Amino acid sequence: MRGFVFNGPGTPPTLEALPDPEPRPGEVLLRVGANTVCGTDLRIMRGEKTKGVDLGVVLGHEVAGTVAAVGEDVEAYAVGDLCGIVPVLPCGRCRACQGGLEHQCTAASIVGYGVNGGLADLMLVPEIGVRTGRLVTAPVDIPPEHLALAEPLSCCINGLDQYRVDVGDTVVILGAGPIGLLHLQLARLAGATTVVVSDPAESRRAVASELGATTTVDPTGGDLPAVVDDLTAGRGADVAVVCIGRPELVNDALRLVRVRGRVSLFAGLAGKGWAEIEANVIHYREITVVGASNSARAHYERAVDLIGRGLIDTARMLTHRFPLDRASEAIDFVASGEGIKVAVIPDLDHEEGSGHGH
Repeated sequence: MRGFVFNGPGTPPTLEALPDPEPRPGEVLLRVGANTVCGTDLRIMRGEKTKGVDLGVVLGHEVAGTVAAVGEDVEAYAVGDLCGIVPVLPCGRCRACQGGLEHQCTAASIVGYGVNGGLADLMLVPEIGVRTGRLVTAPVDIPPEHLALAEPLSCCINGLDQYRVDVGDTVVILGAGPIGLLHLQLARLAGATTVVVSDPAESRRAVASELGATTTVDPTGGDLPAVVDDLTAGRGADVAVVCIGRPELVNDALRLVRVRGRVSLFAGLAGKGWAEIEANVIHYREITVVGASNSARAHYERAVDLIGRGLIDTARMLTHRFPLDRASEAIDFVASGEGIKVAVIPDLDHEEGSGHGH
């Protein structure tokens, strides 16, 4: 098999020939159908995210594929099942796991960090991942590259559960990358009647409009606070979601919401994540600030259901596809900020993949 291997921060990953894994008792072997590329993959390669990342690991955590083989004692999965994977493999014993927060497990292994991930032909799901239900079966008619988006969507669903959208709300989304566009769609599904999306890229604002944004703003040339004030008669938005890891956006979000509004700091910030905030705005306006990290199986199952029902427009999200032997090109393309979501599909013909989507 081939695997796209992490060689250390700042060092380009390489596509290498690796031994085909054989599932041991309790394990499941997936034939990877698709792995969508995440901004976190870039942060790992740049050395901005190092905790728990092993040298020599196969990258990729937004994975979908079909079961190729099962080890002894595996009864819940059969060869040919289409599955997505929740990448956090929890211990099941720590206080977080026992409290129903397995995505916050303090002893978790993570696919694409310490467990070989989906930028490969094959991926072995360890026994603990199988036992704790990390593999989620899906309808076989979902294209694998669409199912792979269940992972980022599940994280956004976890975020939505924290910041809450009520029917009739006004929501501001800061950033129209893949995560911002997923939050946009979830906000509309939850009942928001006004969704303002702010992004400097005209192409991404256009996609946001296609996916349900009622207003888009170029923050480099437009006056976002004035737009929000106009739409809400000066009251402020009910919710603001920070979907780009820029520290200055934290204060921007606080100033955009109403009294007792809600702000989600969804995007991770570089380094230690420091942001200087105007705390008195939170204090006097009684603003709720929440975060969200990773997702649990329940979030993932909801994501698969939404994708399967066609309630999230995954087709519009997926703008580019690359074969595995062009994984480096796919990563570079994501770093360029062009397109929306990039999928690496191992069995895609080398000439079929391109920078223009399919």
